[in-house]
Amino acid sequence: MTRMSQPLITVDQLSKAYRLGAGQKVHDTLAGALRGVAMAPFRNLRRLRRLNTFAEKGAQHRSDDHTLWALNQVSFDVAEGEVVGIVGRNGAGKSTLLKVLSRITEPTSGRAVIRGRISSLLEVGTGFHPELTGRDNIYMNGTILGMTKREIDRKFDEIVEFSGVERFLDTPVKRYSSGMQVRLAFAVAAHLEPEILIIDEVLAVGDAKFQKKCMGKMQDVAQAGRTVLFVSHNMAAIESLCTTGLHIDGGQIVHRGSASSAVRDYLGVMLNQDGRIEHGDLQLRIRTEIENQSADAIWRHGRTLVVTVEVESPQPMNDPAIDVSFFAEDGRGLFAAQSDRLMRQPFTQRGRQFSAVFRFVNEGISAANLMMDVGIRTKQSVSYIACLRAVAAIAVGQVPDGHAWVHGYPLSPPCEVQLREGRAA
Repeated sequence: MTRMSQPLITVDQLSKAYRLGAGQKVHDTLAGALRGVAMAPFRNLRRLRRLNTFAEKGAQHRSDDHTLWALNQVSFDVAEGEVVGIVGRNGAGKSTLLKVLSRITEPTSGRAVIRGRISSLLEVGTGFHPELTGRDNIYMNGTILGMTKREIDRKFDEIVEFSGVERFLDTPVKRYSSGMQVRLAFAVAAHLEPEILIIDEVLAVGDAKFQKKCMGKMQDVAQAGRTVLFVSHNMAAIESLCTTGLHIDGGQIVHRGSASSAVRDYLGVMLNQDGRIEHGDLQLRIRTEIENQSADAIWRHGRTLVVTVEVESPQPMNDPAIDVSFFAEDGRGLFAAQSDRLMRQPFTQRGRQFSAVFRFVNEGISAANLMMDVGIRTKQSVSYIACLRAVAAIAVGQVPDGHAWVHGYPLSPPCEVQLREGRAA
């Protein structure tokens, strides 16, 4: 079988276990401490044997108090020229998978076969020496990636121009900001023409202009026929750049298909779940959905995001109000709505249950992901409940310029609210 007919990456029953640290036993006597030191190698050997026993079993691995399976029998192939987007919540196993493929860590069981030269960008400053200058690090990092000096010389000017660090090229990298480091690291990784490019969610460190350049460069890399594995929480970028998508959860692949189908599967979990929250005596149920989301689960221009908040209180609440605020992932407030500002008449609540339905229309919002806070207010008190759930993934970019600030926020999308007694329909 020739290489051209083989997948460039073959992952077969790949598992990675981490032994969780146990609390250190404190001995009261010197004899007990010495006995503990003497027995430590035997305890570690028993744990290692247990880990090896788990690895040899064909059944699904289960995490317990001592072992965490970050990857659990993952299998897939990546063809030459395929651009694979990997999505999943934090802690799902995405970064662990990329570290195994990049040969940074060894798997506990299974195998990953790589047929080609890999360039990885997993963390800010990966492969850089802080005491060396940017110029020296370009050559060192390129050499680590398997390039010759002649290849680096040929690409050097392009790398420097793309990174935008010309003025600081002869400054030690330890003086660079995190954004400058990631710009230089991405420029090296993307320009040295690897056969396989692996990128984790490090591009979020760069500013909006550089992120746009990165996306353009990744499109060029993909169109040139090179293979890309791309982990991101930016669903719009996954859809636009990737041909295939993997949704990973709990260390396992729960969905594989087109990039759009993987995004729908992931956001279906994030968006359409009921959020039940207890806050003191209050009981809340928060639901988020995008109207007519059969095509995809991204809050695109012109579409309506519906946020439903149901509140149950042990005591009647006097003229309650609900605040819904949205933030970018870096914590910047984007827009908000307050039910009492949107209602023409005060809402006097005599019962113990009430609900609010907010309907936001996307007109020019372009943050990559949104986080949501919910606040409950009465005339007597304010009780802000931080939900911090990813409720939508929208177009790539930052907040557009030229928007007027409204109630302390730069955006003001059209919003309607219905506030009623009892549960929402």
